Amino acid sequence: MRLTAMVVFILIGARVFSMVFQGVDGAKWVEHMLSGLPGGQTGFLIAVNIFIFFLAFFLDFFEIAFIILPMLGPVADKLGIDLIWFGVLLCVNMQTSFMHPPFGFALFYLRGIADTLFKEGRIPKAIKSNDIYLGAIPWVFMQVILVAVVIFVPQTVTMFLDKPEVIDLDKVKIEMPAEEDAVAPQIPASGAASAVPGMPSTDTSDADEQKKVDDLFKTK
Repeated sequence: MRLTAMVVFILIGARVFSMVFQGVDGAKWVEHMLSGLPGGQTGFLIAVNIFIFFLAFFLDFFEIAFIILPMLGPVADKLGIDLIWFGVLLCVNMQTSFMHPPFGFALFYLRGIADTLFKEGRIPKAIKSNDIYLGAIPWVFMQVILVAVVIFVPQTVTMFLDKPEVIDLDKVKIEMPAEEDAVAPQIPASGAASAVPGMPSTDTSDADEQKKVDDLFKTK
């Protein structure tokens, strides 16, 4: 409950900060500042990753993810950077925040495990915090190298993404279904058989028609 409450208050604080920051047009100021960096996309990525790396010394993952990243996303989108690749890059960078003090959660986890193992007699002597910090340095360097690989070899991330379907409008053909010529019903002339079903035959002569009329109105 304490951990959940802490995370919820971090999210509430991040939201309040973001609303105030947006209200004073801070996002525009950050956008103008970062979009004007020399080097274009490469300069922006190098500056942002250095900034995130040193910011991780003082802020943990949640504050960076919910406060800093919403400011960087619009700038990256304006520079034409793939946002999925950009998010993966920053996640790789923020992994270093787990491995260096003072917010190195992985170091604190290892510290607690080492104390437990020493108390249970599984290791011969206690492990000092300095040993843990020194042992984490190679892993931090490896993570920094991975960040450089993702920046300069973006195919390491983009090759797993769905390729956008490119449609050449010049080659698009719309075929309409062929319509059969409708045959209009033809009413035959008087004295000929009707070709239309349901219509009375007109093969009787005028004399026969007149005789029928006379018989109908003939009085006794």
